[in-house]
Amino acid sequence: MPLLENGRITEDRWTEAVEGAPLPDGAVIVPLDRLEEGLARAGQAPLGVAIGPDVDVRELHHVLPRLELVAVTFATFRDGRAFTQARALREHLSFTGEIRAIGKPLPDQYEFMLRCGITTVKTERAEDVSVWQQAHEIISIAYQPSTLHERREGPGLRRFLG
Repeated sequence: MPLLENGRITEDRWTEAVEGAPLPDGAVIVPLDRLEEGLARAGQAPLGVAIGPDVDVRELHHVLPRLELVAVTFATFRDGRAFTQARALREHLSFTGEIRAIGKPLPDQYEFMLRCGITTVKTERAEDVSVWQQAHEIISIAYQPSTLHERREGPGLRRFLG
């Protein structure tokens, strides 16, 4: 699957670390258990980390200034923890780098991913990219606040709760 950003295919400058192999030069995404190895590399090569859905993103707080990418994993369509991780990275930890969705996200979830702060998507599935582009364009009304700093639409209930 190509890398999607804002509903369009984009070039992927990142290399994923291979288990048991030395870390490559350049921009590399390491699994969480190899993060210290990635941080110890010489130079200022871009570094990213891939985390599982069970990781508390607060554990990354001390290394976030050194990271340019955090990849959150969608293990199944029923598991929404990656949405929570992305939102926490943006809102609570003020992470401004790339948040990448990996694993098995669905096109139906795409707009929600963007609203939670995910910037790029790379799935294990071989779906048609046009399906992802359509999913990005179909949903146009938002009821909840977003990391995208957009205006909410719709009646909502907040006006009745004050």
